[in-house]
Amino acid sequence: MADKDIEQTDERGHIPGVWWEGLGTWGAIALIVLGGVGAVWFFFRLPGTPEEPASGYYGVSKVIAIGLVTVGCTLLGRRRTRAAARKETNERESA
Repeated sequence: MADKDIEQTDERGHIPGVWWEGLGTWGAIALIVLGGVGAVWFFFRLPGTPEEPASGYYGVSKVIAIGLVTVGCTLLGRRRTRAAARKETNERESA
């Protein structure tokens, strides 16, 4: 069998992305809510709270920050898309 007949499916160039890459708006909002619930959980020292509360708050703050950045970027991207579509529509009407 010739080398040309063999299909190669090796994905050596694939770089794995971050876990929050495809969350979207609702996923980001869910992260913010989950982080808020975690913060309340640590505040009231419910079962499962670490002895050092700073480590718990640190983890929760990272989840909230990732959610806030993701929702901000998603909404900003939507705004830019709408503005570009509006600009394109105005250019067509004026031509």
